[in-house]
Amino acid sequence: MPQKLVIARAVGLKGETFVSGDKSISHRALIFSGLGKGTSRIKGFLNGSDCLATLEIVKQLGITVNKISPTEILLKSDGFFKEPEQVLDCQNSGTTIRLLCGLLAGQNFFSALTGSEQIRRRPMGRVIEPLTQMHAQIYGRKNNTLAPISILPSKKLMGQTFHLGVASAQVKSCLLLAGLFAENTTTVIEPGPARDHTERMLKAMGAPIAINGNAVSIQKLASNLQPMDISIPGDMSSAAFLLVAASIIENSHIMIKNVGINRTRNGIIEALTQMNADVSLHNLREEAGEPIADINVKTANLKGAIFDSKQVVRMIDELPILAVAATQAHGTTLIKDAAELKVKETNRIDTTVSELRKMGANIEATEDGFIVEGPTPLKGTVLDSHGDHRLAMMGVIAGLCAKNDTTVIHTDVIKDSFPTFTVCLRELGAKLEEQ
Repeated sequence: MPQKLVIARAVGLKGETFVSGDKSISHRALIFSGLGKGTSRIKGFLNGSDCLATLEIVKQLGITVNKISPTEILLKSDGFFKEPEQVLDCQNSGTTIRLLCGLLAGQNFFSALTGSEQIRRRPMGRVIEPLTQMHAQIYGRKNNTLAPISILPSKKLMGQTFHLGVASAQVKSCLLLAGLFAENTTTVIEPGPARDHTERMLKAMGAPIAINGNAVSIQKLASNLQPMDISIPGDMSSAAFLLVAASIIENSHIMIKNVGINRTRNGIIEALTQMNADVSLHNLREEAGEPIADINVKTANLKGAIFDSKQVVRMIDELPILAVAATQAHGTTLIKDAAELKVKETNRIDTTVSELRKMGANIEATEDGFIVEGPTPLKGTVLDSHGDHRLAMMGVIAGLCAKNDTTVIHTDVIKDSFPTFTVCLRELGAKLEEQ
């Protein structure tokens, strides 16, 4: 992926394309494969930086990996993990470090986790504190709030009931993984729906898991889980950039094939529909417990809308690109209850606002989101990703509907989640110059 992209104004996106495999499911498939005795097959794997970091770590934990192709992997496990010989580097992946905290808290060996400068700034107390309540011996920098993290051999984890203040798939998944090694039942109760890929995958592998509304309970493993054979669908968070692009660029009509439409992930489709977008689902089906569809989208006259906690939790990663859609919508768009954006790869409230303002957008930051007035013509300029893959892609899409060329710097981070991003856009007719 290039360090810099120069984007020309698009005159219409046309055609069919595929997006990279779902990032959340790819991470989980790699980690959970170690719990299944035998060989697991993963097809549609996201061959991006974050997931490759997880792949390297499962190797260090004793899983045998055979990479058939960039998107197909065989993983052989004895049904248990082995003590790593070195510190596990999660690189820039928050999902990796938080899920591994739960998994490793229940093991009978020492392990240590670290990551990039960004990861070492991100809050880890949200997993360290509840794991400590389960009697895990887990310690982090700055009074157990930051990485690097050390995890001592488990004596005996004890299941607890946790009421999460904020719906978080990473925290929920961390605690459920620890619960597989804990005495008594571990129950996680969320205030609203968060991504449920962990529950779906563990259930498919035969884990002792029960779901009751927003409460998920898990029991200690009595035996190894079944190995998996999974085809991973396209990532909705990646598709969101193309959905917005086709909605706001004149004379566009595209089809994105084979996208996961899990109810906990399809908030962006509902949001765009609420804004009067022309989006429809076709060829609905299910693979490995995950609903999938082809998504058709055409240019539309968008209108402003209000989005709050019930919707935000199901599209938290898509909010920067939704802000771009709002700049081209008629009226006011308000995004609130999104304070979680402050603790992503960047403070995405501040960075989204600062970058879109460079282009002339009428956008204002609030304590927990944005207020956007539209429509506003965007002007080409130089944008900075701030080392955040979603900010980089947001800038590219904004550039496609801007007057004059737009340059986005530090775009190499796009490979973290959507390594085929520029390929997809070029297939649909976009003009991007790599530098």
